[in-house]
Amino acid sequence: MGEFAEALLARVREARADLAAAVEAGDVYAASVAQSDLDDVVWLARRHGIDVEAGEE
Repeated sequence: MGEFAEALLARVREARADLAAAVEAGDVYAASVAQSDLDDVVWLARRHGIDVEAGEE
């Protein structure tokens, strides 16, 4: 896997962790921002043919 794909998968993992933390904390605003970030990075990864589900391992 190339560096670009690895970096995007790392960003997906980070965004998912940020979203989970915001939800756990009950911070609606932070959860909204984290969800938006996650949506953006998942879209970018898929646009480049990167399987974001494989990055969950």
